[in-house]
Amino acid sequence: MTSTILITGGTGTLGRHVVPMLDGTGARLRVLSRTPREPLAGVEYVTGDLLGDEGVAPAVDGATTVLHLAGGPKGDEVATRNLARAAARAGVAHLVLISVVAADRVPLTYFRAKADAERVVAESGVPWTTLRAAQFHDLVLSVVHGLARSPVMPVPSGVRAEPVDARDVAVRLVDLTLGRPAGRVPDLAGPMVYELGELAAQYLRVRGRRRLMLPVRLPGQAGKAYRAGDNLAPDGVLRGSRTWEEFLAERLTQAETIRR
Repeated sequence: MTSTILITGGTGTLGRHVVPMLDGTGARLRVLSRTPREPLAGVEYVTGDLLGDEGVAPAVDGATTVLHLAGGPKGDEVATRNLARAAARAGVAHLVLISVVAADRVPLTYFRAKADAERVVAESGVPWTTLRAAQFHDLVLSVVHGLARSPVMPVPSGVRAEPVDARDVAVRLVDLTLGRPAGRVPDLAGPMVYELGELAAQYLRVRGRRRLMLPVRLPGQAGKAYRAGDNLAPDGVLRGSRTWEEFLAERLTQAETIRR
């Protein structure tokens, strides 16, 4: 019997890698989207809103596995609860969640919401797998690009990061989705740990820009947690293969090709 995999967030940064990888595995692919989309070969698009709990139950109906990639700055717990409830009612055999490294250690709303979403999945009654991943290269790129718009580039001091390539995360998620429920699996982080100043400097070098970098101290408990390295993955994690430098070089090549 052919299985059906429902993917939320299938049109996002991670989903754009995951969906093609899952296509051709023999499973039927169904992508939940807030806006109507035309079906593609091997991929069915269904319309629904996780936060508003609209169209979720029909989207889940008949799915064997649900891969939950959708997320945002607010409402992750609510969206995940609506999805998990529908998955339990539909008898889904495997619910896979992508979360973030240090979800339970960094005192910021985003991280707390991710930790809450993890608990929702674990308590849903649906067999589950949760993978925590570090921030994607794409996110770091958008942050440093924004900071570099000013002649003086503020850079949080004493803060380290281990960004991971979204394609490495996608490969791991595909394996987990096609496998058996495994609970909380080892975190996935990038191959190297960087000071934020290093990431910014490398971006400027690749783009051929000059900026005065101004160290700033992150305030409050969140700043304290970052300076203590609480945002970093614990020992025994899996490491991606693509470095920040390789990602930047690839993006620069793509940009040059487009300009031509």
